[in-house]
Amino acid sequence: MSESAVAPRYSNKIIHNAWALFDSANSAHALVITAAIFPAYFLNVTDETLQFAGISMYNSTLYAFCISAAFLVMAALSPLLSGIADYGGRRKAFMKFFTYLGSISCMLLFFFDGMATLYLGVFAFIFSVIGFTGGLVFYNSYLPLISEEAEYDRLSARGFAFGYIGSVILLVVILAAIINPQWVGLEDVGLITRFGFLLVGIWWMALAQVPFRYLPKDKKSHFTPKALKMGYLKIINVWRELKTLKNVRTYLMAFFCYSLGVQTTIMLAATFAETEMAFETSELILLILIIQLVAVVGAYLFALVSGWKGNKFALIFQLFLWVTICILAYFVSTKINFYMVAGLVGLVLGGIQSLSRSSYAKLIAGHSKESTSYFSFYDVLEKMGVVLGTFCFGLVSQLTSSMRTSTLVLALFFVIGLIILSKVDFSHSKSEAHSTNS
Repeated sequence: MSESAVAPRYSNKIIHNAWALFDSANSAHALVITAAIFPAYFLNVTDETLQFAGISMYNSTLYAFCISAAFLVMAALSPLLSGIADYGGRRKAFMKFFTYLGSISCMLLFFFDGMATLYLGVFAFIFSVIGFTGGLVFYNSYLPLISEEAEYDRLSARGFAFGYIGSVILLVVILAAIINPQWVGLEDVGLITRFGFLLVGIWWMALAQVPFRYLPKDKKSHFTPKALKMGYLKIINVWRELKTLKNVRTYLMAFFCYSLGVQTTIMLAATFAETEMAFETSELILLILIIQLVAVVGAYLFALVSGWKGNKFALIFQLFLWVTICILAYFVSTKINFYMVAGLVGLVLGGIQSLSRSSYAKLIAGHSKESTSYFSFYDVLEKMGVVLGTFCFGLVSQLTSSMRTSTLVLALFFVIGLIILSKVDFSHSKSEAHSTNS
């Protein structure tokens, strides 16, 4: 067991479900704030061309750059924080901090109602994304701590499934209020939407109390300036270990490339649909619901595929589908066809996220007790992928006045990731060896 946690008093089933429930808590942000409602709201209440920090840009470009900024901050901070968490035994403490930062920032979005409060909206959104992404590295690091290697794929899939289902429930509640304002006694749809942002913060904070109670407790040491130094040393030690672990290092390179495309798709799918396909708000919501619900199926489906043919086969197959999706998005011209593409996105979205996490947990199994520090590298690469992906997407869109060309750039990253992944050897993994032999 990790040096930064003490043995839990509860059954594995309770701990596993509590861990998975954290995904339901923070995925409300990923769906409502990042994907479904806030992007359209942001574009609707701001000028199409605006001035921010003295720079003239499209509002869709500013939205993409906000995401880049948030992920850049966390890419810089998370290695240090995870090193401190491993050394000082504060995994859950950091998880709580980022949860409260993110949920409170969501609540502050209630006060963002147009150009007059643009800076409030931008910074509240950025801090909500920081809170969301910041908690994930500590959440992910619990996976090898609370389960055996043979359970990684199924438990990882359960976490994403809980997240997709839980966030959809909250989205439907908010959507119902927006479509039927008389149900809540209000006529201002914008006000109801802002109440939705407030509800996301409350939902996030409230549900997170369950994993905070049942996950293994921190085994805290006294925090001193030495802890800060040791935080850096933990990261340096892991980096040195990674230099000798060519297989893990190759996987991380592949993950960086294809995760760039996956995360950018998640962040900007709704913006693409509204800008390029002229989707109305109700159509955007339906689009997101299709992606989320199909993603639940995808998470479990590709967990089964990995059990049958192994993680490598399942990941490579999905990357072929991602390349196909990017090409289809470039050429798609009708809304019905775009809905079909969205369904395909949902199928591989759940699978690629779930299996990427569990595959990494398998590859690092037995190499180090510092699971948080190891997962920080995974997390940093994911964040830097978002920074590069959203920046490239926004820059290409700005230069070409079209988001379609940007999808071909994402396709290129998926291809590069696929090529690198083909060089990763999963044969040392017990569960992978069993899959390929059965």
